Amino acid sequence: MKTPSYLKRGDKIAIVAPARKIINSEINYAVKTFENWGLEVVLGNNLFKSYNQFAGTDEERMSDFQQMLDDPTVKAIIAARGGYGSVRIIDKLDFSKFIKNPKWIIGFSDITVFHSHLHTNFGIETLHALMPINFIDDEKSNISAESLRKALFGENISYSLNNSKYNRKGSAKGILCGGNLSMLYSLTGSQSEINTEGKILFIEDLDEYLYHIDRMMMNLKRSGKLDKLAGLIVGGMNDMNDNKIAFGKTANEIISEHVSEYNYPVCFDFPAGHLKDNYALILGREAKLEVGEKVGLVFKSKIINLKS
Repeated sequence: MKTPSYLKRGDKIAIVAPARKIINSEINYAVKTFENWGLEVVLGNNLFKSYNQFAGTDEERMSDFQQMLDDPTVKAIIAARGGYGSVRIIDKLDFSKFIKNPKWIIGFSDITVFHSHLHTNFGIETLHALMPINFIDDEKSNISAESLRKALFGENISYSLNNSKYNRKGSAKGILCGGNLSMLYSLTGSQSEINTEGKILFIEDLDEYLYHIDRMMMNLKRSGKLDKLAGLIVGGMNDMNDNKIAFGKTANEIISEHVSEYNYPVCFDFPAGHLKDNYALILGREAKLEVGEKVGLVFKSKIINLKS
């Protein structure tokens, strides 16, 4: 996997909105934070456009993303927020200049489309991390933002966490992949579908019906994405819904049941996803997962940057 160049003070970070619409006040704190890191913030020309629920038309959102992909002075692109819409523009984008000079693509939730597409087609690392709409001036948010800063500036990141009752002990090493479960499910059969064999898969989700979680896990299982994993990390599975006739299991119980026949380590309740504790994950990077009395996740250090 290719690693984009790490950032340094004075570099440009671009904010675009490939999905749901956003207003200026929702990203002000993030802009200040980036500037405090010594970065120059560049805003997409159509960033605050509105077209129904989207941040402008498909063409406007695609134009902003394309401009930042092609601009050699922009070293990182962060999505202002998720929602829905990235899949509508992914096939219209030209990545030819980007793959010659890779830059960090950052976000989570709907931005899983970009993570998976770049992982599968170009073998380039991306960052599953906090987005500008989630930057809030409180201690929890600052911890998550600091993990993003470390990842962007090439500092080593590793996590040590408390155990979860659903965890399965073990040790695994492999390339980390994944993202939002609903998005991974929706990409099945497309050119953005990920290959999970020998890898550590990360999944998270929000506001889904429990039977939907079961259906999506069945899809991953039947399509062969669960049986050859090195390990599984389950992030936030919060604000789940149920029908009047209860499904009978929590999201974690559903997932645990579907991977019960396999032997790899499984970590639940990892602080990433639709949570205040949304720690940065380097997708496409080799990582080591240790699940025991404590949980450890350590990313392989890559010191050498790609040069233009």
